[in-house]
Amino acid sequence: MRMSMATPPPQDRRMARKALVAASIGNFVEWYDFAVYGYSAAVIATTFFPAGNATVGLLGTLAIFGVTFFLRPLGGILLGRLGDRVGRRPVLSLTVLLMGIATALMGLLPTYASIGIAAPLLLLVLRLAQGFFGGGEFSGASTYLVEYAPPHRRGLWATLSMATGVFPFAICGLVVFGVSASMSEQAYGAYGWRLPFLFALPLALVGLYLRMKIEETPEFRAVKEAGTVERSPMRTLLTHHRRAVLLVLAIASLNAVGSYTVTSYMPTFLTSHAHLSQATALIASSAAVAILACLLPIAGSIGDRVGRRPVIVVGTIGIVLLAVPGYLLAGQGGMLSALIGQLLMIVPLAGISAVLGPSMCELFPTHVRYSGSALGYNVAYALFGGTAPFVAQSLISRTETPIAPAFYLVVFGLVCLVAVLKLPETSRFSLATAAVGDEEPPHVPISQENAR
Repeated sequence: MRMSMATPPPQDRRMARKALVAASIGNFVEWYDFAVYGYSAAVIATTFFPAGNATVGLLGTLAIFGVTFFLRPLGGILLGRLGDRVGRRPVLSLTVLLMGIATALMGLLPTYASIGIAAPLLLLVLRLAQGFFGGGEFSGASTYLVEYAPPHRRGLWATLSMATGVFPFAICGLVVFGVSASMSEQAYGAYGWRLPFLFALPLALVGLYLRMKIEETPEFRAVKEAGTVERSPMRTLLTHHRRAVLLVLAIASLNAVGSYTVTSYMPTFLTSHAHLSQATALIASSAAVAILACLLPIAGSIGDRVGRRPVIVVGTIGIVLLAVPGYLLAGQGGMLSALIGQLLMIVPLAGISAVLGPSMCELFPTHVRYSGSALGYNVAYALFGGTAPFVAQSLISRTETPIAPAFYLVVFGLVCLVAVLKLPETSRFSLATAAVGDEEPPHVPISQENAR
């Protein structure tokens, strides 16, 4: 197994700050698309599907949301391979631009009434494109930040990026609410819903500009200078790092189901089953998600101090215990109860989300880090993240039990807890020797790594 050389001298603080901002903005663009699609599910259902059956339209909208996740692993494999061979920076520049273009084009699509079945098909094509390029975004941004961060702050830096992936759910909720409140319901349904999608393009252009200005990570430069760039990352992963890939798969699956059941699906749940107005549901959900974004850096810092494993174990147990009470409260029909119910689930979810980014990068050595984290993360989100809103709505429809999604979350949490308990503590070791695999090398403590 090839290992990276010692970390080169640190970059100055100004470059480090630029790296943090540039890596984070792409994550914002990626999740902005998912947020605006989730918050606009009701109007998308009536715009791109036949009128007359609201349930079929909503399920179709959620199905497209889920199906596009199945292209994320392919994007993760191909873009991760590029990231491990040519560098993190060029791949991240590509992903932020093309994700933004795909999202903006959704806002220009004709309706079902105009072109019939071609409307949902075109929507599907753009969502597939967004899913493909999104497959290389979060894992790439996390890899970039973890490799650039000071050794004792890897958790904090990675969770700052994660927070920028959460903020779109809060900001987008306010954007959708602001646009819908500024015009009549008829005008919003006719053209107003398109505006939040179009906003993605300028965001992507800003992200591209920032990413073109940053340097490659010290870790990757060391590998390149040593001539140990991996030629076949996937082969190496499946040969030497199967255990690490499975651990990332388990952690990411738990985070995916928790995130999409508690955030993306919640506005639909609050309007359809708690009978809140769209405005009230958006305000409650946006406030809850904003709190989650603020909790993430705190949880990341705690993970740097006490370790990744204790934080995610406590978070997983919290989700198992609080999912049912949280959904019961959220379904009571008031904005305050909706907010408190979501917070019961969001607080433990913050612990899980905060550990995901740094852990999935620390489990792999530099020469396969991008590919390894992308593979485990995207397979998890394809199987369990994108399908979570559809599964939640289907469970409610079949069981006629509004809190059925909570039981799904509980069962999933119990299953994943077994894997979480097997997670090794990675926060204390140098990235230069990071690896959990079939031939696990000796780890070097951070105290022996060159100070950054």
